[in-house]
Amino acid sequence: MNRILTKRDFRFLLLLLVVHGFFFVIALNYKRIYTGDSFEYVYAALNIKNHGWFYAGNPALPVEAEYLTIRPPVYPLFLAFVYLFTVNNWVVIILQNLLSIFNIFYLRDTLRKLGYTRHMDYLLVAFIILYPAQFVHTNTIVPDLFLQTCVLVYFRHFTWLWKTKRWRNAFWMSAALIVGLFTKPVLYPFALVHCVLLLYIAARWNTGYFRALLAAAIPLLLVFSYMSWNYTRTGKVHFSSNQSFNAIYYYYFYFSDTQGAAYAQDFLDSEREKIAAMPDFTERYDYANKRGVELLKENFAPYMLYHLKHSARLLVDPGKGEWDMFTGRLTLGNLYKGSKVGFYATFKKGGFQALWQYIEENPSFFLAIVVLLFNCLRLVGLFIFLLDRDQYLAIRLMVVLLIGYFAITTGPIANSRYFMPISLLTIGCATLGYQSVLRKHHNKAIIASTVA
Repeated sequence: MNRILTKRDFRFLLLLLVVHGFFFVIALNYKRIYTGDSFEYVYAALNIKNHGWFYAGNPALPVEAEYLTIRPPVYPLFLAFVYLFTVNNWVVIILQNLLSIFNIFYLRDTLRKLGYTRHMDYLLVAFIILYPAQFVHTNTIVPDLFLQTCVLVYFRHFTWLWKTKRWRNAFWMSAALIVGLFTKPVLYPFALVHCVLLLYIAARWNTGYFRALLAAAIPLLLVFSYMSWNYTRTGKVHFSSNQSFNAIYYYYFYFSDTQGAAYAQDFLDSEREKIAAMPDFTERYDYANKRGVELLKENFAPYMLYHLKHSARLLVDPGKGEWDMFTGRLTLGNLYKGSKVGFYATFKKGGFQALWQYIEENPSFFLAIVVLLFNCLRLVGLFIFLLDRDQYLAIRLMVVLLIGYFAITTGPIANSRYFMPISLLTIGCATLGYQSVLRKHHNKAIIASTVA
């Protein structure tokens, strides 16, 4: 990043500190800094700290093979490092707030390489503040903020690679990818995409084949090494046990919307009972994957449409549910019991009449509407950026690739937490889109005044 900070930069940083401080105070007040996944990361960190054991389950209970590989090591290692000094998750939250500030400033600096001017700070900050999920998940014990950092580093060095043709940027891209895929397993299949991308660039430029191959191979080699290590621990070559769980879990949402909540719950309970009855981890893992493939074949066309629809929803989801959990209006207990019904389910069941009662019971609904409006404006700005011929086509295609990858891999489980890795990238590109419109309008006004 630039070494010289201007007064405008300092004002920008000061505003970020104030906004993050405000949301940190909210977190201190409600103390809702955990999700259903958080405790697995905490257990993993404590097991690493106390025993050097990569295990995300309660060590006081019988060992379950699934918990050996369900959470990749980066975030537990970060927690374990903090726990070396103090087992206090508020320290973790403070550090995550500092990382969020870094991410936003890092994004802004990257945008400047693409033509961004500081005069657009007002719009960039508005998009960020009016996406509360950035601050909700920053103040929660989850690894998604770290994945956001990795995506921003990857994108930044891709832009430099394309502009300067310096292959050292490819190695920075590989480093960001490695940290990212060991932060959340959603990213590990991208190692193959990364490999194809770098080899294509080398072939197009007809130079740097060895460096491209080396940078492309390192993430793949580490993925295969990690999978081999998991084999020695579980007897199954795989990256994460979470993959087999999601192979079936996706269809819970599909059946809930198409067959009803009761049918979906019976389906999930039945599948889990079958899996739990299998004594061997390999058998459980293989059954879940096989069952997922069978369900896809049985429902291919309708499910794919459903999957893509919810992938698209990821781009505008206001994160109301996460906000309600953050402020205590929604808990994991009533969420899993189904005692709290969402906006779409309420409308589907009771129409407009039921919506009025829903709005009365959900004061955060109006905040969600404002966030949704700005999310739609952000989406419009993103499309303007993608059509802007003043930007390199390769950079625009990379934005499509990253956003498309996370949206498609998320599918029916779409919510604001899964959008976090690409949220700032999307906001930044949308801001660039509106800047290009304002700039062209300004140039036309100058030309018109000159002619007159």
